[in-house]
Amino acid sequence: MWHKKVTLQPVSKIIHRFAFYFFLSAMLSFVACSSYQKVLKSSNTELKYDTAIKLYNKKEYSKAYPLLEELVSVTRGTQKAEELYFIYSYCNYYLNDLASASYHFEQFSKLYPSSESAEEAAYMAAYCYYLGSPQFNLDQTNTFKAIDEMQIFVNRYPTSERVEDCNRLIDELRAKLEKKDISHAMLFFQISDYKAAIASLKNILKDYPSTKSREEVMITLIKSHYFLAENSVDEKKEIRYKQTIDAYYSLIDKFASAKKAKEAESFFDKANERLNKLKQSTSQQ
Repeated sequence: MWHKKVTLQPVSKIIHRFAFYFFLSAMLSFVACSSYQKVLKSSNTELKYDTAIKLYNKKEYSKAYPLLEELVSVTRGTQKAEELYFIYSYCNYYLNDLASASYHFEQFSKLYPSSESAEEAAYMAAYCYYLGSPQFNLDQTNTFKAIDEMQIFVNRYPTSERVEDCNRLIDELRAKLEKKDISHAMLFFQISDYKAAIASLKNILKDYPSTKSREEVMITLIKSHYFLAENSVDEKKEIRYKQTIDAYYSLIDKFASAKKAKEAESFFDKANERLNKLKQSTSQQ
C-alpha cells in the first residue's frame, strides 16, 4: 500500500509565516487603537454615538464607557438622552461598578418615570444593592438598602412579573441578617455577657418570628437567664431565676416536644431549686 508523502516545510518558513501574522495582527490592533483614540478626541457627537453603541453591543464596555459618559452629559435634553442614560447605567453594571450602576438606574427611573425602561431600571437599582450585599459577618448596610429598595419596587409595581423575584431576594437577604444576629447573640452567650445575650435573643424572637432557629434561641435564652441569675448579687437573684422559669414555660408552650427539652428542664429545675432556697432563707431571717 502506497502512503501519501508528506512534505515538511522548513522551520525558517514556519517562523517567517508566524512573524508575518503576528506583525499583521499587531498592525490591525494599532490601527484600531489609533482609530478609537481619534473618536475619543473628536468633537463629532454622531460619530461618538455610533461608536459607543457599536462598542457596547460588542460588549467592549470599558471602551464604550468614556464615550457614553461624555454623551450622557452633552445630549441631555435631546431625544437620545433617555436611550444613552439607560445604556450608560448598564455599562456601569457590566463593568461591575455596582454602586454607580445602582445610583444611575435609580436616577433613570426618576428622570424618566413614563419610560418603557423605568420599571427595569427601578428593579436593577435594587438588584445592584442585592449583588453588593456581603457575607453575613460583614457590614450589612447594603443588605438593608437592598431590602428597602426591593420593597419600594414591589410597592411601586405590584403587578410586575419581577415581584416574585423581589420577594425571594428579600427573604434571602433577611435570612442573612438573621444569621448575623444569631451569630452575635451566640457570641455574647459564649463570652458570658448574658445581659447582651438576653437582649439579642429577645430581639431575634421579635424580628424573626418564623425563624427556623427559634427553639435553639429560646433554649439559649433560658440558659442566659439562669447564668445571669447565678452571677447576680443576692438582691437580683430571685427575679432572674423567675425569668429563667418564665423562659422555660415559653419554650414548652411553643414546643411541646422540644428536641432539647431535657436540657431546658434541667435549668428549670435548678432555677426552681435556687428560688426555693432563697425563699427559705428569706423566711428564716
